[in-house]
Amino acid sequence: MSDEEIEQFRQEISAILGYVDQLQNVDVSGLEPTNQVSGLKNVMRPDNEKSYGYTPQQLLQGAPAKENGHIKVKRMLG
Repeated sequence: MSDEEIEQFRQEISAILGYVDQLQNVDVSGLEPTNQVSGLKNVMRPDNEKSYGYTPQQLLQGAPAKENGHIKVKRMLG
């Protein structure tokens, strides 16, 4: 890193530590931690299975290459 970059990062880190120091001095006694603010708990959609009228075997019939019930493709990552 150049001297200018080092000086810039030094100033930024100093400012960040100054903000952290301010936060350390805030009186939070009597406050409970907040991990979410919506009031919702365990919101999940139902897991409903949907049939489109085809079996996996029927869908794989037109695949050019198959292996273990999946469409086989060429390697994507080197």
